[in-house]
Amino acid sequence: MAISHFALLIPGNYGFDAPRQGLEETLSLFTLAEELGFDSAWVRQRHLERGVSSAATFLAAATQRTSRIGLGTGVIPLGYETPLRLAEDLATVDVLSGGRLNVGVSAGPAAFADLLGPLLPLETPAPKHERAALLARALRSEPLAEESLSGNAAGAQVPRVLPHAAGLTERLWYGAGSTASAAWAAQNGWHLLTGNVITAEESADFLSTQRQLIDTHRRHWAGKGAPGLGLGRVILPTDSATAEQAARYRAYREARLARTRAPNGPGRVMFLPDLVGHSEAILEALAQDPVLALTQHLRFELPYDFAAADYQQILRDAVKIMAQLR
Repeated sequence: MAISHFALLIPGNYGFDAPRQGLEETLSLFTLAEELGFDSAWVRQRHLERGVSSAATFLAAATQRTSRIGLGTGVIPLGYETPLRLAEDLATVDVLSGGRLNVGVSAGPAAFADLLGPLLPLETPAPKHERAALLARALRSEPLAEESLSGNAAGAQVPRVLPHAAGLTERLWYGAGSTASAAWAAQNGWHLLTGNVITAEESADFLSTQRQLIDTHRRHWAGKGAPGLGLGRVILPTDSATAEQAARYRAYREARLARTRAPNGPGRVMFLPDLVGHSEAILEALAQDPVLALTQHLRFELPYDFAAADYQQILRDAVKIMAQLR
């Protein structure tokens, strides 16, 4: 199947003493991706790390630097969020972008809850998927009362989560690592995001497990239209890379190979090897990827802590791969 949608996932890393420089360089990658013909650009949201900690805030800036490219969050960990405030932020970004936002989330608990304590949302811990369901409800902007109520500076109004971003609830994506999460996402109308990290269940074979994840999502789909599948792979073409860059990319891949040989830790997390090399070699590897044939949406996932020049070179060389996969 030909790929019709090419996406980019950008980490947005920066030096501890130079956050503005790193964030500005990341915004420049969004504009470059638009110029090069990418269909969407997504940003990771990370906490207690040197990266984008507020995807909505960052993408609000990206709406003013771009005009065509889709924007996405890949992904927002909901354990750190309150559905109301997050919905308001995301709806604002979507309105500013002219309806270009894709909301990707994950629903696991906050990874640093033991360190953050009272800095986390005050609500009691929610069941695994409840925050995602509440976020979708808030984004629907349904009336919260049957009549107008006074009590705010704007006078009597029907209370509802605002702004209303029409169509945004049809652009919700769930980062599912297990078949149970994939089934929940499908039953509730969330499209599926999957990439180089999943959970071992019946099999310790990455690709067969990922195929089962996708099959489960499609079998349970109850949303509008067809289910979306956004597939991510770490792809680092070296066509125009310097010798130093190419060597560094290969060393990066080699340093991460050990984790791909078996499930990791008590959560049995599995990883797929990165694709590094000339675009022709990468195309040969992608042709052998049985999961790629299941989707029209391929996401190039960029590594952490590369330099701006590295990311620019990877994006420009990725265009050659895109041209052959269309």
